[in-house]
Amino acid sequence: MSAADSQAAYSLEPLVQAVVHGTNSLFQGASIPAITSDARTKSRSANIATKYRDEYMFTRDLPRGAENPGAQATSSSTSTQLILAGASTTQHITRVDEEVQKVLDGLSGKQSKTRAAKKEKQPTRDLVLAAADKANRQAGDAQTAAAAAGQQLVRKRNYEPVKPEWHAPWRMMRVISGHIGWVRSLAVEPGNKWFASGSVDRTIKIWDLASGTLKLTLTGHISPVRGLAVSARHPYLFSCGEDKQVKCWDLETNKVVRHYHGHLSGVYTLALHPVLDLLVTGGRDSVLRVWDIRTKQQVHVLSGHKSTISSVQCQEADPQVISGSMDSTVRLWDLAAGKSMTTLTHHKKSVRALALHPTQFGFASASSDNIKQWRCPKGEFVQNFDEGDGSIVNSLAVNSDGVVFSGADNGSMRFYDWKSGHCFQKTETIVQPGSLDSEAGIFCSTFDQTGFRLITGEADKTIKIWKEDDEATEDSHPIDFRPSLSRRRH
Repeated sequence: MSAADSQAAYSLEPLVQAVVHGTNSLFQGASIPAITSDARTKSRSANIATKYRDEYMFTRDLPRGAENPGAQATSSSTSTQLILAGASTTQHITRVDEEVQKVLDGLSGKQSKTRAAKKEKQPTRDLVLAAADKANRQAGDAQTAAAAAGQQLVRKRNYEPVKPEWHAPWRMMRVISGHIGWVRSLAVEPGNKWFASGSVDRTIKIWDLASGTLKLTLTGHISPVRGLAVSARHPYLFSCGEDKQVKCWDLETNKVVRHYHGHLSGVYTLALHPVLDLLVTGGRDSVLRVWDIRTKQQVHVLSGHKSTISSVQCQEADPQVISGSMDSTVRLWDLAAGKSMTTLTHHKKSVRALALHPTQFGFASASSDNIKQWRCPKGEFVQNFDEGDGSIVNSLAVNSDGVVFSGADNGSMRFYDWKSGHCFQKTETIVQPGSLDSEAGIFCSTFDQTGFRLITGEADKTIKIWKEDDEATEDSHPIDFRPSLSRRRH
């Protein structure tokens, strides 16, 4: 800027003063003194000091004073003198700063004395940080271990298939003919010397198990015989049929000695209690009736099923009665209370067959959707057996070696391993020459008392006996086990 420009700028100031004086004279009738540069500087300094005091007075020195009291006292006093130099006319600000400084000085003195007194007793800052770092590492290790444990629990829930045991394949050893109708029921005598068969021809035949010869024919039913049971405690044979009748046969006289009346429709299944003198029957009237064998009286009427009861089993321990129905449910009954304990609704189709394991505390149920394994006494689901071909399973049998047999309407036969549910043999029954292919159905089956013979009753009016192949080995018939990666939970 040149000297001429500076003189022009300074010459404007009298003009501005004259304009301000004229304005005040016009509106207020009074004049104001001229604003000098010193007044502007003092005003700006007071404004800055006030803003600084309002925002930073109570926070600017305390943390640093507590951390380094000696140096902070000197720096804070110096900064206060420099900043408040322009605001010396404000007495209130000066008094407040002096009081704050006294408080800081007193706090610093007390803290220095306390630190000097407890210097040997208190740990140093490095030790404290080291201890905190160690604690953090331990906490991190604990969290890592917990996370690893949680991951292990998740992995355990993954399905790990059970390797099946090797079983020899089964083959047919004998065909027994004699009935002129479908064979609907079978029962093996506890002494394992003979077995009985019931047919649609309304007769009951007694066969020699070793030779397969006919020993006796019992007549008395007027409709197909649907259920048979031989007592292990009395010389009695019990039978039921579609004529609503339940009969007790005396095997010493080969005559009917008792009738059990009460069912309103056909009786499809029966079972004897292994310890008590009780007989349980079920049929189309959708109820289970518990009979006293000696007095012929009904002990209980177990109601709850919504459709025909197709299978019933009895055992010593609770649940003492297990039933399967066409309403696709399996019920476990409390025999003492006479009511249902548990209802299993896992099946989607009619449950036509039940089988108790001879040695383990469990049972299996068969339907056209699949075969399921259960654990007693609460009816806990264990596993599904390998998927079938969707045929209607009419019969189910289990032996003490863990072999599960299922027979279907279309003549298909499947043998499973009880432990793993693996199907180790798939075959079809051999139809008797002269019969139609549609007569290749299996209606009933049972193992003998040893578990080495399987007896099946079929739609071609024959009884077939099967046994394990004696020449089979693990090398000649290896296990074709291909487990899936997932497992159905219901």
